[in-house]
Amino acid sequence: MRNSLFVLLFLVGCAQSSFADNQPDNRTFNDEYTGAFLNRVAFPIGGIGAGMFCLEGTGAISHLSLRNKPDVHNEPTCFSAFSIKGRPNGAKVLEGPVPGWKIFGKPESGNGSGSGTYGLPRFEHVSFLARFPFCTVELKDKDIPCDIKITGWSPFIPGDADNSSLPVGALEYHFKNTSASAIEAVYSFNSTNFMKIPIPSEWGGTYESGDEILPIQNGFILAQKESEEHPHYQGDCAVFVDHNDAVVDHCWFRGGWFDPMTMTWMNIENGDLKDTPPQKGSVPGASIIVPLNLEPGEEKTVRLHFAWFVPHSDLKHGSEPPNVKECDPATGCCDSSYYIPWYAGQFKDVKEVSKYWKMHYSELQQKSRLFTDTFYDTSLPDEVVEAVAANLTILKSPTVLRQKDGKLWCWEGCHDASGCCYGSCTHVWNYAQAIPHLFPSLERSLRETEFLVSQDSKGHQTFRTNLPISTPAHDFHAATDGQLGGMMKMYRDWRISGDTEWLEKLWPNVKSSMDFCIETWDPKHKGVLEEPHHNTYDIEFWGPDGMCTSFYLGALNAIVKMGEALNEDVDHYVQLYEKGRKIMENELFDGEYFIQRIVWQGLEASDPVKAAEGQWNVNYSDEAKAILQKEGPKYQYGKGCLSDGILGSWISSVCGLDDVVDPDKVKSHLKSVYTYNLKHDLTDHVNPQRPSFAVGNEGGLLLCTWPKGGKLSLPFVYSNEVWTGIEYQVASHLMMHGLVEEGLDIVRTCRKRYDGRIRNPFNEYECGHWYARAMASYGLIQGLTGIRYDAISKSLYIDSKIGDTFKSFLSTETGFGTVGLKKGKPFVDVKYGDIDIDVVYVSGEIETFE
Repeated sequence: MRNSLFVLLFLVGCAQSSFADNQPDNRTFNDEYTGAFLNRVAFPIGGIGAGMFCLEGTGAISHLSLRNKPDVHNEPTCFSAFSIKGRPNGAKVLEGPVPGWKIFGKPESGNGSGSGTYGLPRFEHVSFLARFPFCTVELKDKDIPCDIKITGWSPFIPGDADNSSLPVGALEYHFKNTSASAIEAVYSFNSTNFMKIPIPSEWGGTYESGDEILPIQNGFILAQKESEEHPHYQGDCAVFVDHNDAVVDHCWFRGGWFDPMTMTWMNIENGDLKDTPPQKGSVPGASIIVPLNLEPGEEKTVRLHFAWFVPHSDLKHGSEPPNVKECDPATGCCDSSYYIPWYAGQFKDVKEVSKYWKMHYSELQQKSRLFTDTFYDTSLPDEVVEAVAANLTILKSPTVLRQKDGKLWCWEGCHDASGCCYGSCTHVWNYAQAIPHLFPSLERSLRETEFLVSQDSKGHQTFRTNLPISTPAHDFHAATDGQLGGMMKMYRDWRISGDTEWLEKLWPNVKSSMDFCIETWDPKHKGVLEEPHHNTYDIEFWGPDGMCTSFYLGALNAIVKMGEALNEDVDHYVQLYEKGRKIMENELFDGEYFIQRIVWQGLEASDPVKAAEGQWNVNYSDEAKAILQKEGPKYQYGKGCLSDGILGSWISSVCGLDDVVDPDKVKSHLKSVYTYNLKHDLTDHVNPQRPSFAVGNEGGLLLCTWPKGGKLSLPFVYSNEVWTGIEYQVASHLMMHGLVEEGLDIVRTCRKRYDGRIRNPFNEYECGHWYARAMASYGLIQGLTGIRYDAISKSLYIDSKIGDTFKSFLSTETGFGTVGLKKGKPFVDVKYGDIDIDVVYVSGEIETFE
């Protein structure tokens, strides 16, 4: 018996191993997810700055984050089910199999993962396809003679920021009877009150939940009352269908242990249309039940609407100077000292949101579908389309907030249960290229905050903005790349908007900002940044370097262009640019790539040890002081090949400006980065920093290498890591210089890590989930095609690196459509709004339309 059991276990193990071995190592980019590639898929659904939930690759709801902050591990007990009356095994949760990582390893899994739904029957086969902002789950099972599709979506309409910021989402369940017989079935959505927050009772010792489930037509409202001390506890989520024959069980069976779920599943199995009126106080859960009678071949759809309303928060970040009122109307902060979401100023309650959602559902779906169809109607490589679209989900994540006054405010990314790194951090958001093209007005609100609120009279700009947006304390370094990048983004946003009055309004502060940068980091007016300068690696570089000096040159070029348009005297900036360009090309270029010349003596700044006093996490110990005398300050890169080493030139290019230095030298630097920094297998790579971005036999683009020696004992703190945002900016920049295959290699290497097996394809993370820098991927479109629209000159630019025939997406302030070349002749097909074009430039030459 023991031997037989051993053989049986051995054969089962072999079968499981064989199944795993037979799984493909790679999936096709921009295609469906199946099998192991579904493991971590979770697709954000919600509005810009409005909260979200995710539809997983299996069809489950998770990552429920409706309360103005992320809640990554919030997988509420809510599910849809389908039951065919009189059919054995005919009742199933409308989801595929539970991924193995959920069954054991999550909190409390050692106690059996009770109070959830993992033990309920599910469909055998599932696939997932993303077509942002839509996603589709297909379910099949031998027991259910139906084709079933779930389509999840929320409004996303480029140019329409308000309708793209609604606190809503939808799941459409489509059923087709594939049998030869009529089916009497029941669809249901079943949920506990996931808005519930336990509130301490005034008597102590017990908890009053303050929650209730309220009625709404064809559905229910999961409601939570505020408490006197916690107004942000208030939160409602309405869930309803568009079937008037739906019945609602407002109160599940009340009892002990597992009674509510036991009885609810029994109702599902029996196909009971249980109509229970609302009850006072807390109840276990509620169900929406829709009878579905399907003739052979007949199809029906149930549209499940979600609308939520959480009008208050406990979010407040930053510091204010002592002489500024906490809530000064001049700063736009006059309603509350805490963040209030934009939608709370548009709707009075969840019923108003629901009414708007229901009334405009078809129109918003049609316009969102128009964007989807236009975006995906492209001949660009699949890996590029996938990379761009996957990172647009960041705009639906809790990384992005939108204030009551409509202004954008963002984290860098998200911790599991809070935002990560506050303040629309300028040196991180430099990389993000999606919003300025898709929602230009929102992007301009960031410039207005940077130059009009976060900048003082001296021109010093805090690179982290207070929340709510208000006058900050200026008690830390400005960020060179963030503040100088803002100058180039001002130029970009002006050209995208076509609004010179907007530029005139901000110009005095833009000039003040530029002058501050010069006097702070280039006081000797050499044209390079020499004084210690803070940057996106959270440290200061000492001495001139290719990365930050390229920002300086790009900013000088931008302010010259803007100043000339306003008839301002810009000769001083022109002279600095010419000086800096010569030094950059002759002294900071080692013949192959741009480097840093470490300088820490003879500067206006105090020595590094003194300069580090009181700074976070620098710590010049006795050991570090010994290294200082031998190598210079901690956290430099010196002779290294830095992936961001010519970043300012990429920012300049995507903003519609020229390369800041000799294009041949830029190309040489990029080729070096590709050759030295891209690793297809990191098995032997040493990373004592944050390894999980890319690790083991995965590939990735390292931030820096030292191929010619000279590696410092303590180089800048993230040097051994892999960041997707840098991978994308390098890839895009390579493409701009004709190195298309090299750029695609980087994109493919990155997206292979996000194939769903280990990481969520729709959550590229760095310092937190849904990290903003990853929206550098949008720059891949410009990298391959050179497509750019200038609303000032009403000019369309095309500079294809993929041949004389292609089609791609274009979004402008006033409309979107497809643009491309047919045998070298340009064409434009406007799908939404209007794009006013007077002239087209193809590879620098004026062309006429096909």
